[in-house]
Amino acid sequence: MIEQGIGDQFQRGTKYRRGRLPGGGLDWATKPDPEKHYPDAPTVPLSAPQVEGGMPLWDALRRRRSERAFRPSPLSEAELSQLLWAAQGVTRRAHGVAFRTAPSAGALYPIETYVVVNDVAGVAPGVYHYAVEAHALEQLRTGDVRLDIARAALDQGIAARANVVFVWTAVFERSKWKYHQRAYRYVYLDAGHIAQNVALAAVALGLGSCQVAALYDDEANALLGVDGEEESAVYMTVVGRPG
Repeated sequence: MIEQGIGDQFQRGTKYRRGRLPGGGLDWATKPDPEKHYPDAPTVPLSAPQVEGGMPLWDALRRRRSERAFRPSPLSEAELSQLLWAAQGVTRRAHGVAFRTAPSAGALYPIETYVVVNDVAGVAPGVYHYAVEAHALEQLRTGDVRLDIARAALDQGIAARANVVFVWTAVFERSKWKYHQRAYRYVYLDAGHIAQNVALAAVALGLGSCQVAALYDDEANALLGVDGEEESAVYMTVVGRPG
């Protein structure tokens, strides 16, 4: 008999069964904010993203590959802006909700986007948070953190060689407010949707990406300055010019 671990218990314990769905209404007064803010951080404005035209979708899907070799040539600020908009940019506003490029269970948007900038023209190296509605970067830390991000990415050198590393965190309470323990299923799906958008956008820009799920959680959280409990790193993507 195969030993049942915590993952097996979670999968079994969060199943939906007909006639046994969780009950109760939603307390709208306690609904979490769908976006994190760093009001004291310096703001770096981003170029307006291109929202029409570009590479046909079928071409981008066909060309997408995981790239691990990057050449030392900087990304432009406009390219970084386009990647960020592809990740979580606002596409329309309706019913008091700013809908984004990637789907989210219940439009609750538990995923936050951070970027470690290694080599982007016009953007100082360091750690940034993506302010979704403002389409801007909030500067959390400056300086070369290539070694830190590579160590956090399970000692994978591609994180140091890439131009930029996207790090996605989950603010769990945003989804738990509605979905309770099953929310943990949804936050990882949300992160996957976002990462795929970035992967396809990278192809459309002539760039390469590689998705990284193997990470040292505490080291990644420390680099971003999050607590690892209420908000924790769940996924990464490295992006650069293919070598």
